[in-house]
Amino acid sequence: MKSSLIGATLGALALGVAFSTGAHAADVSACLITKTDTNPFFVKMKEGASAKAKELGITLKSYAGKIDGDSESQVAAIETCIADGAKGILMTASDTKGIVPAVKKAREAGLLVIALDTPLDPIDAADATFATDNLLAGKLIGQWAAATLGDKAKSAKVAFLDLTPAQPSVDVLRDQGFMIGFGIDPKDPNKIGDEKDPRIVGHDVTNGNEEGGRTAMENLLQKDPSINVVHTINEPAAAGAYEALKAVGKEKDVLIVSVDGGCPGIKNVKEGVIGATSQQYPLMMAALGIEAIKKYATTGEKPKPTEGKNFFDTGVSLVTDKPAKGVPSIDTKEGTAKCWG
Repeated sequence: MKSSLIGATLGALALGVAFSTGAHAADVSACLITKTDTNPFFVKMKEGASAKAKELGITLKSYAGKIDGDSESQVAAIETCIADGAKGILMTASDTKGIVPAVKKAREAGLLVIALDTPLDPIDAADATFATDNLLAGKLIGQWAAATLGDKAKSAKVAFLDLTPAQPSVDVLRDQGFMIGFGIDPKDPNKIGDEKDPRIVGHDVTNGNEEGGRTAMENLLQKDPSINVVHTINEPAAAGAYEALKAVGKEKDVLIVSVDGGCPGIKNVKEGVIGATSQQYPLMMAALGIEAIKKYATTGEKPKPTEGKNFFDTGVSLVTDKPAKGVPSIDTKEGTAKCWG
């Protein structure tokens, strides 16, 4: 996607701002509903959706929760999209179960609803899901952490910095994927917190931001100062965790892993703040979503999942400058060429 095209859309990214271009822009309208409008991941998602909408002549309106976990604002946005006569909605749900009745109402009104990044619960509550394989993303960083520690993995002290108490599907998948990769029995793979492995110090929530990551890390360090592995839901939370560790002189004693692959996160991998991260591709998710809405509006055809999966897989790569045997990865140079935000 040309940088000039992306740059031209930046002014249209504010919450609730619509733009339209092309002779048929008024014919097809769409909505993008993200968890927040501040996380770099969702900023890039808006860029991808906005650029593709401009290219295809679609009117796009963007909405977001006040914070990660603000489902009420997302429900209100769905109601607005229905009332506005939108043809489709792209969304990253904060409450993957609680949002389902509102999504059902939108689909009954004839809108195509596509989940981006975060599958709904159940996943078929949406017409389609375009996402990273978040279970695989978690497995990759778990495998890397276990391989990096070697025999020390058997006695590791692991902290989990998760997303929100609602346990959205993306949170569960990454969390449980890490456990599988690290060699921890996740018990119920659809639930966080029922595990019995003594290596787990505990779980805390971050709301996916740096301040939350710092507070959660502080809480878990009070519980057990000997923590030496930290799984984080995303890179802003990882940055906060690092600051908390640095404040007590433990930043060099703890292995931090994460998921996202944004440019600030890849920079943190290069600098040793994060040991490894799983890179995902939000611009692609959003652009493909807009294309699907356009196709649905034109032909009535709905998108199909990747063969063998119940969602359309937009890919994932482990990024680290310290590759581990048996774990496929790319280095930060390649990760930087593919990063966002």
